[in-house]
Amino acid sequence: MPRDVPRAQVLIVEDEADHADVMADALRKPGHVCTIVTGVTQAIEELRGGVFDVIVTDLRMPTSAGESFEDRAVAGDGADAGLVVLAAAASLQPSAETIMVTAHGDVPTARSAFKEGAYDFIEKPLDLEVFRNLVNRAAETVLLRHQNEELKDELDLAGFEGLIAVSEPMRRVLNTVKTVAASNIPVLITGESGTGKELIARAVHRNSKRSAGRYVTFNCAGQSESLIEDQLFGHVRGAYTGAEKDREGVFEYASGGTLFLDEIGDMPLSMQPKLLRVLEQAEVVRLGSNDPRPIDVRFVSATNKDLREASKEGGFREDLFFRINGSHIHLPPLRERREDIPPLVMHGIATFAEQLAADKPQPTISDQAMLRLTGYDWPGNVRQLLNSVQNMVVTALGPADPDEQVELGIEHLPPEVREAEISEAEPSGSGSLAGTSLDQLEKRAIRETLRLTGGNREQAAALLGIGERTLYRKLKEYGLR
Repeated sequence: MPRDVPRAQVLIVEDEADHADVMADALRKPGHVCTIVTGVTQAIEELRGGVFDVIVTDLRMPTSAGESFEDRAVAGDGADAGLVVLAAAASLQPSAETIMVTAHGDVPTARSAFKEGAYDFIEKPLDLEVFRNLVNRAAETVLLRHQNEELKDELDLAGFEGLIAVSEPMRRVLNTVKTVAASNIPVLITGESGTGKELIARAVHRNSKRSAGRYVTFNCAGQSESLIEDQLFGHVRGAYTGAEKDREGVFEYASGGTLFLDEIGDMPLSMQPKLLRVLEQAEVVRLGSNDPRPIDVRFVSATNKDLREASKEGGFREDLFFRINGSHIHLPPLRERREDIPPLVMHGIATFAEQLAADKPQPTISDQAMLRLTGYDWPGNVRQLLNSVQNMVVTALGPADPDEQVELGIEHLPPEVREAEISEAEPSGSGSLAGTSLDQLEKRAIRETLRLTGGNREQAAALLGIGERTLYRKLKEYGLR
């Protein structure tokens, strides 16, 4: 198949088996994957359960003794049955294109199908070269539509500091960010270390009405109470020895913008009532002064602790927890959103290769190395993953010739990833395989491999050691999408 023609999943709806086989053979030669059905009901079932790029349907399919009662009920006497398929495709496969196959006398009807969304029509007897080119053009149209949708998604995320969100959990996170950013409600971001809490905080600010104001970060961990109080509230001259002039605190400095309080779970307990007062009164009093100063700050907080549990145990004020928890955004650990790992790896490779050696070809990565990276649990989450990718790129590109195409392989992986037991890469809670049928094992293997490859069917087929057509057939057989 020419490189510029995408491989398509094609559904052929034709009641004449010989004619259907000829069409399928013509499309399979350049690499298209074809599924043949002989009736309207079968076509609708395939449209419900499969994923197709192009649907080729005969306009008229006469009813016969071999057809089911449901087929006859759906298609009537068979006249214009292709229009029924067209309507079903528009509803069930809106991204696909439908081509009508018609006899000469049905051309006016076929032309009217354009109004119903048909891509094109072709008359019998088929010129197979013309037919193949028509399907190729339809496939290109579908591919272009998908690329435009992907580009729109990328543009939608452009204001989110380059955050990569392929998995459904992270998509939900970004949708929440978009929703809450426009308001002034306090936001609490929770998640393990390294999951990207500060990136989310920046995204909230950049997509808010305060984006022109300051974005100020303050880390509440590892500081004494007196130092925190001075940094947050500021002081007036003479407030303490060494206070030679007035100084505004972080609250005043961030006024008109957003203040990100990182590691708020480590805020000293004695400081928490003072923070609560600022949140409730929207004013601060500098150390050494009695005069309140108004502030206008959007508060975003983050912690890797369970503040609800900490408040029950007396380690965090419950009223403060309720105040900062206006909207709660939880970032799942990387091991619970493995679909994001391949695009994160590719993003890291491109970024670090550009920084290290912009004049050298960008490295590629082997399927085996990517599978290892995707299967590892990453206790340090995204931060650890990107640090590992950076080390891989540096190690591989360092001794390489300027024009050499480098592939990152198993040998470039960090030792903890390369030497990890296979069980670490398996989903938690998988349980014993004893008593599991071979069909169930195969279905599970396909599902997990697709998950690990981020839904990439070509890569999944290679890792499973089967052809793409076989994989597609298995997806249909097991009802996987």
